[in-house]
Amino acid sequence: MDTVGGVIDAERIAVLTGAGVSTASGIPDFRGPEGVWTKNPGAEAMFDIDEYVASREVRVAAWKHRLAVPVWTLEPNPGHLALVELERQGRLTGLITQNVDGLHQKAGSSPELVHELHGTVWHVDCLQCGRRLPMADVLPRLEAGDEDPACEACGGILKSATVSFGQSLDRTVLDRAVAATEAADLFLAVGTSLQVYPAAGLCDLALNSGKPLVILNAQPTPYDEHATTVLRTPIETTLPDLVTLP
Repeated sequence: MDTVGGVIDAERIAVLTGAGVSTASGIPDFRGPEGVWTKNPGAEAMFDIDEYVASREVRVAAWKHRLAVPVWTLEPNPGHLALVELERQGRLTGLITQNVDGLHQKAGSSPELVHELHGTVWHVDCLQCGRRLPMADVLPRLEAGDEDPACEACGGILKSATVSFGQSLDRTVLDRAVAATEAADLFLAVGTSLQVYPAAGLCDLALNSGKPLVILNAQPTPYDEHATTVLRTPIETTLPDLVTLP
C-alpha cells in the first residue's frame, strides 16, 4: 500500500462506513461528542427491539424521532461521492455500511455493491405479518397525528426496516459483506467506532488474512493499534484524496 500524498493504491478495496461518513451531510452520529446517545443516553431505548415492542411510549418517541430527522431531504457529501469514484475506478469489492440513511445509493453507488448491515430507514416492516412498505407511505400518517401507526393489513406493530439491538442481521447481507472483505486486498474503515459487532468483526477477518487495515475516524477505535494507518482528519476532505489516484 502506498500512502504517499495520502493515496491508497490497492487494486481491490473493501470499505466499511459508519455514522461519521454522513455527519458532513447533517446527520449526527451516535457516540461522538455531539452524538445522539452522548447528548441523550435515554434515546438508546428507541433502538432496542424489546423496549420498542413492549412500550407504546418508546414507539411514539421513535416515530417522533423518525419524523424529525433530516435524512429525508439531505444530500450526499464528498465522502460519499469519493466512494462512487472508487467504484468507477473498478477498485471497490463492496461498500459495507452500518448506516441506514441511503446516502450511498443517493450519491450514485451501485445498490448491488452496497451492503446495508443495519437495514434502511426508507422502508417500514410489520413485526407481525412481515409486510414491507415504503416509509413514504407512513410519514403522512405521522404528520396527520397518528403517533403509533399500526399495520393496515393486520394491525401489527410497525417499525422502520432497520436492525435494532436484539435483532439479528440479515444473513444474506452479512454473507455478502464477508465475501467483499475476503475479495479485497485492503480494508478501509470510515467513520465507524468499530464497537458494534458483527460489523467490527470484519476488521478481524481482514487482519487475520494479512490484509492492511486503514482507519479514518474522528475518535479512537479498539482497532487502532492493529491498523496500518489511522487518520483523524475530516472524512469529507480526506476520503476524496485517499481514493483518487495521481
